[in-house]
Amino acid sequence: MPEVRIIAKNFMDMVASMPAMKLDKLYENGFICEAILRSLPPLARKYILQMLYIDAQVTAKSMEEWVLPDGTSKHRVAIDRLVQLRVFIETVDRKSEKSYKLNPTFQRSLQILLINGGTLPREPMPSNITVRLPSLEDLEAYALEQWECFLLQLISQNQAERPSNIGSSLMKVFQRHLMKQRDKEGPRLTASGFQFLLMDTNAQLWYVIREYISNSEARGVDAAELISFLLELSFHVIGEAYNINTLTDFQRNTIKDLADIGLVKLQQGRKESWFIPTKLATNLSVSLADSSSRKQGFMVVETNFRVYAYTTSKLHCEILRLFSSVEYQLPNLIVGAITKESLYNAFENGITAEQIISFLQQNAHPRVAERIPAVPENVTDQMRLWESDLNRVEMTEAYYYDEFPSRDVFEGACDCAREWNGLLWEDSKKMHMVVKTEVHPYVRDYLRRQK
Repeated sequence: MPEVRIIAKNFMDMVASMPAMKLDKLYENGFICEAILRSLPPLARKYILQMLYIDAQVTAKSMEEWVLPDGTSKHRVAIDRLVQLRVFIETVDRKSEKSYKLNPTFQRSLQILLINGGTLPREPMPSNITVRLPSLEDLEAYALEQWECFLLQLISQNQAERPSNIGSSLMKVFQRHLMKQRDKEGPRLTASGFQFLLMDTNAQLWYVIREYISNSEARGVDAAELISFLLELSFHVIGEAYNINTLTDFQRNTIKDLADIGLVKLQQGRKESWFIPTKLATNLSVSLADSSSRKQGFMVVETNFRVYAYTTSKLHCEILRLFSSVEYQLPNLIVGAITKESLYNAFENGITAEQIISFLQQNAHPRVAERIPAVPENVTDQMRLWESDLNRVEMTEAYYYDEFPSRDVFEGACDCAREWNGLLWEDSKKMHMVVKTEVHPYVRDYLRRQK
């Protein structure tokens, strides 16, 4: 069974993959430089601040003296990350000795930010203009509702409790990567789509943003400009209202897409309209490994393979159906069972046992989350065994050879198959062998030459 994995890169991996010219343009924005600084390992941040007012190059040997001997591995990780992001510019002299210098554009922008302080291009709107701003609790509930509506739309358009108004640009991204079109049944999730649903919210958000940026060129949007706006958005204050008229046309279109997935909330007044950032938007520049924004767990798995989900979310119920059999559902409780048949359905959709186990562990109810293990071992072991049952036999197209005229020809044919990494089996006594289909033409040509 082919295994499909989604790698949810963080924002800084996207930045590091950009061309040098676009990176230098990006670093003209002080907020981008601050976001980069926040994302780096502590040692890398220390190096930047040490070299912030040094215009000359610093040799690699000199920098190695800045750390203790037991910090060599961390030093290499910090240097590699700084070079990837082009924060450090690396040069090699005639003696093959490396030196590093802080990127002049990054250096200048960060100096200005530290001396003068940073001011966003727009200030929050005064309270006498805005009316009925949502509380932080209402804003978080809105973001969660929008996000779940988006995910329900991916599972099935019929599952959404209200008609979805998700922008076409976002849906095109996910129909291309997470869904496939079927003639009569309509679009259905691919193996990558099912795995996407089992990710935690942070990883899902990064995947959404990564794909949205990757497809920006097809929409006629500059990726550097989009990244700059998204990182700038992460410095806005949760719950404050910002005038939409201060945005450019491209930023207005982006804000509408972000509102569809709950990163901002749009409101219309009598004369003005504004957007309000949610917690999802302000977490854009936070490391993917940061778990502070993850929701409290809600699932309990028992040794008898019963699953209890204490939730009112329809999305949680649909995700639970991906790998278990739902027996009954109460207003705030879903009861299901993990069975061999339900897991086989999940495996056929491209979901692995480890992904299901990881999902159950990440969403474990607080009463069982502190227990080690949070999911009973007999359940996890049995899930892995059921998965291994499907992978016991692997089918490989091959050719079978026998009746060789001599042992020399047989051994030569085996050597030919080995050279192409295509020898699957041989019996030296009876002079029989099996080779991969793609290697068969080479072995056949070898045998013809022996005649």
